[in-house]
Amino acid sequence: MFCHITENWRGRPLESQAVVVQLIANTRTAKGLAIRSEINYTFYPTGIKISDEDMAKLSIVRDEFHGEWNYKIYPNNN
Repeated sequence: MFCHITENWRGRPLESQAVVVQLIANTRTAKGLAIRSEINYTFYPTGIKISDEDMAKLSIVRDEFHGEWNYKIYPNNN
């Protein structure tokens, strides 16, 4: 969908979060697929440390191309 979003906001100044969210929300494909978007005002604290033990429990599958950036996290089936 990102190609449709960037096509929709091409040439428009992205002056604020509200403008970006509105442009994303007004994106439609030729076949009618629409995007829903809204600003999330939730505060997410930074600096949270995850233990090596907890990281080892995750089902992470890294992509061959830049696996440090491109990966999938699957649910654990305990």
